[in-house]
Amino acid sequence: MMSNHSNHPYHLVEPSPWPLTGAIGALIMVTGLVKWFHQFNIYLFFMGIIIILLTMIQWWRDITREGTFQGLHTGPVTTGLRWGMVLFIVSEILFFVSFFWAFFHSSLTPTTEMGSYWPPTGIMAFNPFQIPLLNTAILLASGVTVTWAHHSLMEKNHTQTIQALILTITLGVYFTALQAFEYLEATFTIADSVYGSTFFVATGFHGLHVLIGTTFLTVCLMRQILCHFSPNHHFGFEAAAWYWHFVDVVWLFLYVSIYWWGS
Repeated sequence: MMSNHSNHPYHLVEPSPWPLTGAIGALIMVTGLVKWFHQFNIYLFFMGIIIILLTMIQWWRDITREGTFQGLHTGPVTTGLRWGMVLFIVSEILFFVSFFWAFFHSSLTPTTEMGSYWPPTGIMAFNPFQIPLLNTAILLASGVTVTWAHHSLMEKNHTQTIQALILTITLGVYFTALQAFEYLEATFTIADSVYGSTFFVATGFHGLHVLIGTTFLTVCLMRQILCHFSPNHHFGFEAAAWYWHFVDVVWLFLYVSIYWWGS
């Protein structure tokens, strides 16, 4: 953190150990994941997860302190943060485009090895009007509640902002639970042809993004309870809301293409 005053509005961060500890945690986590797959030993994976979680807590604490209490997130800094979040979401869109590309490449021209049919012969796809449709309604409802939270924050309604965030987080957890149940009930696996691979990779990464977004909103809820946000200074919440809307839109494309059209 900067303690001395400067003659410019930009925030020049001081050296921090958290990028290093985060990288070490990611290395240990991925190494533990490989060990889990091959030796069925999960302890190293959990060690990496713990290091990453501790790094996240410390790093977010420092950023909250810089932006809320030290006043280092000035107008130009906030503008840079906004553009950074926009570019990050654009990169995430391209990340999912690759999964849709793989799905449509295989589904529009199924090969003879798959029986020249989509879904491939022997694959029993999910009924799109059961759990997938319920999950669609849940995410659409969560988009409404997070927008409600944003408008309540802009109108200085502290209580309604908290209530709307709690509803959004609850819907996110409910979505994750239903998707986990769906995976348990699946009649095919990630190893069952290109259909299983594209299905579980696309929906699985989306589920991971829902977990990240839920964590993001939980941090915002804690900060709102502590009165960190104001109508004019709440980019942390805005970034979480943008991310959540992005997750909602990606799910709509997943539902229409993979669950409904692909089945």
